[in-house]
Formats: sequence, C-alpha cells, structure tokens
Amino acid sequence: MKKKRILLLSEGFGHGHTQAAHALSIGLRRLSSNITTKVIELGAFQHPLIAPWIFSAYRKTVTAQPKLYGFLYRYQYKKSLNRFAQMALHRMFYAKTSQIIEQLKPSVIVCTHPFPNVIVSRLKRAGLDIPLCTVITDYDAHGTWISKEVNRYFVSTDQVRDKLLARQVEAEKIKVTGIPVHPDFLGISDPAEIRSRLGWNELPAVLIMGGGWGLMDEYDLISVIKQWNDRLQFIVVAGSNEKLKQTLEERPELKSPNVHILGFTKGIDKLMEAADLLITKPGGMTCTEGLVKGIPMLFYHTIPGQEEENLQYFTENGFAEKITAEEDLHNRFQQLLDNYPAFLKKREILRHMRADYSPQRCSQALVEYLEQL
Repeated sequence: MKKKRILLLSEGFGHGHTQAAHALSIGLRRLSSNITTKVIELGAFQHPLIAPWIFSAYRKTVTAQPKLYGFLYRYQYKKSLNRFAQMALHRMFYAKTSQIIEQLKPSVIVCTHPFPNVIVSRLKRAGLDIPLCTVITDYDAHGTWISKEVNRYFVSTDQVRDKLLARQVEAEKIKVTGIPVHPDFLGISDPAEIRSRLGWNELPAVLIMGGGWGLMDEYDLISVIKQWNDRLQFIVVAGSNEKLKQTLEERPELKSPNVHILGFTKGIDKLMEAADLLITKPGGMTCTEGLVKGIPMLFYHTIPGQEEENLQYFTENGFAEKITAEEDLHNRFQQLLDNYPAFLKKREILRHMRADYSPQRCSQALVEYLEQL
C-alpha cells in the first residue's frame, strides 16, 4: 500500500472525541508502517486563546442548564445543520481549515466530532476532493453527524447503523466497528501490582471520574465518601480541572489515606484495571473504556441528549446501572463490602459479554478502506 497521510480532526467539547482520534491514530500506525497520522483539535488549533474559554462556557452551560441543552439536542436531532449555520460556523471559527488541509495534504480526513465534520463537508461541496470518514463517538446518531459528503461512517453498534439507515444513509457507507479506544486498554495487568505501584491499599477500590461535569455536587458525594472511607478506598479523577482538584484536596472530609485525588492522567486503563467499581457520567468514550476493561459501572448525572442514549444502551445490555438516588450508592458500597467475590465474578462475566468487541476494529476497517483508494 502506498504511503497514506491521515488527518484526524476533533474538537475540545469534552475529552472523549479527541481521545477517540488519538486512539485511532495509534491503532492505525500500529497496523501499518505505511500510514502517518496527525490529530488536531480544529478550533483550538485555529484559536488557541479563545477556544479554552468557549469550551469552559460550554461545560458550565451543560452542567448548569441541562434541560436547555437537552431541548436543543432534541430540537436538532433529525436535522443536519442548515447552510446558514454551516457558513456562520466556518466564518466565525473555522475559516482557515482549507489552508490547514492544503498544507498537510492528507489522503483521507477522519472526523471524531460533528463540527469538523460539518466544515469538511462544506469544503467538499465547494470542490475539496479528499475522502471524508466520520467516527460517531456515541451510542446514538444525532443529525449534526450526517452529511451526504461523508464517504464512510464508523459507528458503535447495530442500533446506530439502523438509525443512519433510517436517515437515508447508504448501507455501503456504514461500518459497525465500535468506538476506538487506546490499545493499552487491551492489556490485562495484575491489579495487586498496579495497586502497590500507585500506593493504594488492599481495601475495595471505587474509581470516580467526571468531576468537572458536576459529579461532586451530585447526591452530595463528598458526604457519601466521608461515610465510607474507613472501609473503602476512593480514587477521584478531576481530569484537567486543576481548580476542582485543588478544591477537593482542601476539603477536610476527603483528607484520608483512603482517598486519592488525581488530576489529568494518561493511566486510566491501569486505574480501571485496579479498581473494583467505576462511578462516572455516561460519556461515550468513558463507557467504552469501561466496557473494554470489564469494570462494573454506575452512571450518574446523565446530560439530556446523547448521554441518555449511551446510558440506555449500557444499562439494557447489562454493562452498567443507573444511580437514581443517594441510597443506591450506599447499597452498592455495602454489596461491595459484603460480597466482594461476587464483584470479581461480575467482572469476569462482563469481560465475557464484551468478548466480541475489538477496540482495533475501527483501525482495521479504516485500513481496509484506504487499500481501496
């Protein structure tokens, strides 16, 4: 196969889209030495000073006004962005995209967020002659993902494929591959060795992710942790939200050798391997990573929209449970203490249930597509 350059475009509205792009990038390069890749968060690349403010405003809006976000999501659900909205988005935020593409000269463009997908589709209508592939990074198919200019869709499940077919997307354009995750998640390590290296003790471990999206306010979770941190250990990942990390570290209720507060880390696969239970919001990437690791999951703080669809898929298929009240947390924690072997057995069952899921399938499908060009 002739050398191929793959440009992967994402956006910083949540980390999952870009994580999927990087996972796909690594998977592609591991599969073929004839492939080079470049991952760009398109808005942040063009506007490095104002993009963080926009992303922060988006996060605050979603957490403070979830009903408004849900209304907008449903209002636009069956529609692609209209031409006026596409033009405005291009002129206000993505005006230099064609220059970036011309400079990098990719063989294929892959989008893991709807906004770059909209912009590249617009450029293709204006004459850009480069194949466009779209990786839908949720367990739903919102209308903003869909464009006639997309040459190939890579989707998470058969249900998402059916939704695209119902929107008149040609069947030959759709491949069910699952959402790509970093190849490191494929490995299985010794949990005891990981715990020792991370400085954890032998207590059952609860991993909490997504604090920047309102987790610590949900069900007064800090109070819940305080009630259990003499019998369980908690690992709280604040991600890139340094302010949240500092705030949590200063809370007297969390000052315990059994509470570990982390910022941004690239070792999420190791944390999921070593923990016994994951509490998180149902973002597409985190759900998929938890699925690959076979860790029992509890979902909280579902943002109306795509996360509701993610939650429905994972709970209906037995991969996760939904938290509906604080009492649910107390019950699950008590079960973790009373019947720890059952949690270990549950993990084996979950790993067996997802045995046909391959995080490399998306990379392989894209390589096969490249060979056809």
